[in-house]
Amino acid sequence: MKMLNPQKPRLERRIVGSTNRWRYPRQPFLGDLLGLSQMCKAANIDFDEVLKNPDRLCFSQIQKIFPENLKNKTIQSGEADVILECLGFKWELHQPQLFQSETLAKLYLMGLARGNASPEKEPMKILQAQRPGRSREQRPVKKMILSLKINDPLVTKAAFATALKNLYMHEVKMCLDDVLGVLAAAHILQFGSLFQRCVTVMMSGLTPSTIKNFYLAGCKYKEEALTTACEKWMEMNLVPLVGTQIHLRKIPKELLHKVLKSPRLFTFSEFHLLKTLLLWVYLQLNSKTETFPMYETVLMFFSSFPKNCSFLDRDVGQNLIPLFLCLRLHSITKGKDLEELRYINFFPESWLVRVTANHYHALENGGDMAHVKDLSTQAVRFGLLFNQEYTTHSKVITIYGFFFEIKGVKHDTTSYSFHMQRIRHTDLECASAVYENTPISLRAERLVTYEIRAQTLVDGKWQEFRTNQITQKFGLVKPSCKSQALKIQTVGIPIYASFSFIFSLS
Repeated sequence: MKMLNPQKPRLERRIVGSTNRWRYPRQPFLGDLLGLSQMCKAANIDFDEVLKNPDRLCFSQIQKIFPENLKNKTIQSGEADVILECLGFKWELHQPQLFQSETLAKLYLMGLARGNASPEKEPMKILQAQRPGRSREQRPVKKMILSLKINDPLVTKAAFATALKNLYMHEVKMCLDDVLGVLAAAHILQFGSLFQRCVTVMMSGLTPSTIKNFYLAGCKYKEEALTTACEKWMEMNLVPLVGTQIHLRKIPKELLHKVLKSPRLFTFSEFHLLKTLLLWVYLQLNSKTETFPMYETVLMFFSSFPKNCSFLDRDVGQNLIPLFLCLRLHSITKGKDLEELRYINFFPESWLVRVTANHYHALENGGDMAHVKDLSTQAVRFGLLFNQEYTTHSKVITIYGFFFEIKGVKHDTTSYSFHMQRIRHTDLECASAVYENTPISLRAERLVTYEIRAQTLVDGKWQEFRTNQITQKFGLVKPSCKSQALKIQTVGIPIYASFSFIFSLS
């Protein structure tokens, strides 16, 4: 006798919308996107997110069954509803708290479906039967065992415990050393509110020692806000802070390249930026160095290579060329600094010849920088780091025989101004000793295109102030000797002030 296959249960259908469109609950996108849109609006869920992840619709409805206020509600019974096996431990959890985590919610729903006599029932209907406040005649929920495998090495037992603790308590304290593991655990649990808390803690805790791991975490978990915060922090602190510590070694090449290309990058001068980059290369090649090297040690190291070709022309230097192409070598004009570049034999000869030729051309033409066209990517740049103890802070710069003072002034607790001013070489203290081998221009006027920018961090967000690009003739007497001032109001400190300029064609 031939056995007949039991007839498969027909899928339940339901009407959606006022036009009697049919929808199969298990196939939410089957020919009815308008109906889906209406459901999302009613449930206050982002339509695009549901299209990417259909489970979001079900998860949002589940959260309505177990409202947020149950998170802080005292657990009346010591009996757990679920035992979670993970990382070699057994964690006892209660049903309402599970649904703050999409991962745990899915595991729990799958467990309910497996244990239900009618597996074709919607998980939502099963949950309605388990809803808090149902009649006491309901049979108690059998304690369920769930298993979760975690392969992320960042997730430690302590970090996972902290993540689970956040299911029951608001604002669980996290120290900066643990936040990376908690972030990884929150990502695996799909615990959105905790994940964002971790991101906020990390963004406010950027230091030379944390920047690498926090940046890599942002890339790994595709958290754009975190990676952007790391990049902006590095733009300001690469030269004045990170470039003076052994942590410079840990900076990923990809991050370094992004920062070097940024027009917002802060540096005291182009030569300071070059020294920072040379130190980074030295630390990559000398991984056993435990202390921050002196700059003279770095010079000796690179000059020790055979002189038959430059360092960047060697196999070990080829992949570093994109980094050094970001430098504005034409901004290095001091004779001593240019001699160092030749001494270490780091750059290809063609690079140095081009820089020298540009300098000769500019000197012969009264300082005109014919080789520089774009202010944002090619301008000569200098910077002042204005700290809390300053009331005024200034620095004298010289280029092609012209002398300028860049200056910051604190007017009151929140008011500052920054400007540049042309000065006579005879007004400088110790001028003969400091600028003995420096050319001096006797031109009465110098046409300059410039921009002044100031940036500071306030409550975790960067404030940026800037002038427009201004073209001005600088004379030797007031008022023509002084630039327009950048006036700012801020409570942020320190202030990173950048001065970019080009000697325009006369």
